[in-house]
Amino acid sequence: MKALSKKNLGIEESMTLAITAKAKQLKESGVNIVSFGAGEPDFNTPKNIRDYAIARIEKGGNGYTAASGLIELKKAICAKLLKDNNLTYAPNQIVVSSGAKHSLFNALQTICNPDDEVIIPSPYWVSYYELTKMADAEPVLVEGAASNSFKVTVAQLEAAVTEKTKALLINSPNNPTGAVYTEEELRAIGAFATKHDLYIISDEIYEKLIYGEKHVSIASLSQDLYERTIVVNGLSKAYAMTGWRIGYTACSTTITKVMSNIQSHATSNPNTIAQYAGIEALSGDQTPIEEMRVAFEERKDYMVKTIGEISNVSCVAPKGAFYVMVNISHYKGKTVEGVLVKDSLDLAAVLIDQANIAVIPGIAFGVDDYIRLSYATSMENIIEGLKRLNDFCVKYA
Repeated sequence: MKALSKKNLGIEESMTLAITAKAKQLKESGVNIVSFGAGEPDFNTPKNIRDYAIARIEKGGNGYTAASGLIELKKAICAKLLKDNNLTYAPNQIVVSSGAKHSLFNALQTICNPDDEVIIPSPYWVSYYELTKMADAEPVLVEGAASNSFKVTVAQLEAAVTEKTKALLINSPNNPTGAVYTEEELRAIGAFATKHDLYIISDEIYEKLIYGEKHVSIASLSQDLYERTIVVNGLSKAYAMTGWRIGYTACSTTITKVMSNIQSHATSNPNTIAQYAGIEALSGDQTPIEEMRVAFEERKDYMVKTIGEISNVSCVAPKGAFYVMVNISHYKGKTVEGVLVKDSLDLAAVLIDQANIAVIPGIAFGVDDYIRLSYATSMENIIEGLKRLNDFCVKYA
């Protein structure tokens, strides 16, 4: 048999999905695992959205839509962007895709050529790196310091930019750190992008899950930034619609046309019923969304306080999303039950074996001194899981 694709053989498996799958497998075999793994809200999709989808199924007429999405959903997205983000788009500037990850794939495939470079602030969401490589571009990582809430500075970006740099990918609120960029910081980053004529991909999927800060879309700060930015968002996180797979982009018509063409051949339209449900999600009662946000904030506060009381670990309080990055550098180089902990991957394996808690190693996000804990799980699980982490830290101090 002839060799497979060299490019795609180099794609790494998602650590977040792999560890979540392992935790699920252990649970099914009878092991009492507390999982802090994947970023999936533990709430059901709000009832008004579920009911709307069921009614649409019964009504019929749920065949193919335009490859780039229902015009009614695009109009609802435009109304949302104007209301929430002070951004004016027309429906022909929107592409609805099968989740925000698919939107990011489309965006990178559209703007990148071989040997282009894309600057990615680190810690970064695990798929950014591989999605960039899949677009034949080179990821260039710029690590934000914990002392700056993991946010990168313009000075760092200036040190990373080259003549090959095509784009900057920003994520605020951030997965995995929960960092939120202020308007002042975004204006400075925007000026950097303008100076070097870069595209900006702005992943805003966690915008409604924010605590004590204000979300600002970088595209809203000037006409120039509006033209060079691809806004990426979706329904998975804020609306507890992970499995419905609805994401979207908003950008110039020039970029939108290419993304629409790519999608028309790769996948055609996103799920039709999920698109109709998306109309209700964006246009219907928003009360359940705020109720979920408040619950996440309560969990976040408990986690930050409790982790602060555990010996030999620490964290930076997140301002958004539903993750906490825990510094575990104390354990690197130590031996636990005969296992030498060389990195965060080793510690994650030790924690699942010795403490029955599943965490995501920081190396998946580009930083090896950390593990990521998701608080998109019940308070009961959080309390028990952090108790197990505390017991582990006491036992192996």
